[in-house]
Amino acid sequence: MTQPGAHFQLTRSINVPRDRLWSLLTDPKAREVWGGPSDDAVLVLDKADLRDGGQERHRCGPADNPEFVVHTHWYHLAAPDLACFTETISAGGIRFAVTLVRYTLSASNGGTTLTVDVGLAPLTDGDMLSDFQQGWTSGLDRLERLIADGAFG
Repeated sequence: MTQPGAHFQLTRSINVPRDRLWSLLTDPKAREVWGGPSDDAVLVLDKADLRDGGQERHRCGPADNPEFVVHTHWYHLAAPDLACFTETISAGGIRFAVTLVRYTLSASNGGTTLTVDVGLAPLTDGDMLSDFQQGWTSGLDRLERLIADGAFG
């Protein structure tokens, strides 16, 4: 039996202006650097089309086998405040889940408060909520580390 749908929210205070954080969240090259689901995984963007209605495809997983394919559909982009998109995640021809993701960015104390809302619709058996939460948490941790280390200039 398929697991029920779930929702989680992550909020971060990041010490960069909204415009800069928006760019890091949406720029394909930046997402390849911070967006993998763990420090040991890669994210490879095969197709990027950042616009309302745009479609993207990326692969993620271990560097030697990024087997998870993610199809993204961008529904709403209101820079630098709000983005809404869906992701369909599959591997080996099997769809595992669909997510609805919303980024909300608001100015706060010279930096930005980022809220990421993720609605998860599992399509197979197994508890995926913790995997998705861990993947998003790891990616945002890496984004914050890279910003603090000056990796993005």
